[in-house]
Amino acid sequence: MRRTIAILALLTLCVTALRAQRTELPDSLKKVFSLNDYTMVGVEYGASLSRTQFNPSKTQGNLFVPHTFGVYVLKYGKLFDGSPNFGLKTGFRYSHEGYQFKLNKETGVTPTLEGAEKAIIEVVELPFMAHFHSDGLHFKVMLDLGIYGGYRLSIDRIGEYVSDEFKNAFMEWDYRLDYGITGGLGFGLVFDPVEFHVNAGVRYSWGSLYRADYLSQDFYRFAYPLDFMLTAGMYFQITKRTGKTKGQIRREAYNQVYNPDNGEINR
Repeated sequence: MRRTIAILALLTLCVTALRAQRTELPDSLKKVFSLNDYTMVGVEYGASLSRTQFNPSKTQGNLFVPHTFGVYVLKYGKLFDGSPNFGLKTGFRYSHEGYQFKLNKETGVTPTLEGAEKAIIEVVELPFMAHFHSDGLHFKVMLDLGIYGGYRLSIDRIGEYVSDEFKNAFMEWDYRLDYGITGGLGFGLVFDPVEFHVNAGVRYSWGSLYRADYLSQDFYRFAYPLDFMLTAGMYFQITKRTGKTKGQIRREAYNQVYNPDNGEINR
């Protein structure tokens, strides 16, 4: 019984001490993480994995293409002056679309398109995305969702039956304007004023590779590229991420000199 009472008394003292430590800690010693509405610019580099949704369908595999490159601007801000986890991301991206057919085991035939079993299409685009983020002191997780507009620069058709004339040329019925939806998930490591981001992105084109009726007015055909991208990049903070900004410091100094009563209230 005495041992039980002693243990209970010891636990009570420990709990009391912990509460005292939490309540008596001076405000000046408490580190508060507060995120500003800041801006950064950066570059990303990686690779893409491409497929194309065909109608009628064709047997295909994944087309791996390196050399995905982008330059971006990220602006953080509050959504409707409320949520601090919002931002906008836009910039310029160079990447690829394409397809790679494989053997259809049922028919024993590998599909082709204009004689090509494989095609790699160079694309430049301007994405515009809503950027959602959750930040810690030295890390963050990110979600992007938006639209893009682009242009298909060139095509490289590969296959035994491709005409020499069209190995590196678009057909008259091919569409070169590209547009659709894009987004992705990512995480970042933050060492102010530099951030390292890793992003897994997706892009789905609403612009078919060719005119739907180019073979028949009665039966439409479509080809919508679907691409997955993995990139890593470095961003540089243009404005201050945490703490008081120069504008806030100037306003406080002005209030202290010319309007000390309001300055006390603002602090």
